[in-house]
Amino acid sequence: MPSPTRPHRIGMIVPSSNTCLEPQTYRILGDRTDVTVHFTRIPVTRIALDNSSDRQFDPAVMREAARLLATADVDVIAWNGTSGSWLGSAHDQDLVQEITGATRVPATTSTLAYLEAFRTFKTERIALFTPYTDDVNLQVIASYEQEGIKTVDHRALGLSDNESFARVTDDEMRPGSLELAAAAPDALVYLCTNLYGANITAEIEDGTGVPVLDSVAVTLWHALRLAGAPLLDPRWGKLLA
Repeated sequence: MPSPTRPHRIGMIVPSSNTCLEPQTYRILGDRTDVTVHFTRIPVTRIALDNSSDRQFDPAVMREAARLLATADVDVIAWNGTSGSWLGSAHDQDLVQEITGATRVPATTSTLAYLEAFRTFKTERIALFTPYTDDVNLQVIASYEQEGIKTVDHRALGLSDNESFARVTDDEMRPGSLELAAAAPDALVYLCTNLYGANITAEIEDGTGVPVLDSVAVTLWHALRLAGAPLLDPRWGKLLA
């Protein structure tokens, strides 16, 4: 007979070319048995400010992916991508309504998770680190500005091929991270769910005293909150514990 109890179940919609967030999510969860995470993919290969890139994040595609996850009786569904950071929070709020309307499952996105974290931790000044091109960064900065979030400094690695983001090494991230932390922001934001920022979160926090918010960790944190599950170990971001 099936057990009447089960772990919390989190469903995640994943960009197809993302090779980071699934292994990193399970790495962050460690040996926890109170929660399981279940993934489905949609076609995403390139990040840029043009129509062909934007069409990758069509709500109809998300809705069908969410319906698949809902058949696993998940407790929450997360679009685990940061596209709303440059498309605007209204895009992701509409997306969440679409998902919940189609599945009756609570939903969030990486962008809405960040905005909730900023509110929860009273974060008003951030430093931004991304693998993206400068124009995408500037669009993110403008979008965050509308939410009352000031970006005091930023770094963009100049990449647009989504698969390549996961090949950025810790050593490539450290110098820019330390430079950004020197601006004394309320938090250093690693914006991209295909970037292994969580690998060096504890190191940067311990070395600079600046809190770090990594996209994979922040999305998981918000999904755990919505599912009513315990939060994260402090080494993945002291604010998220």
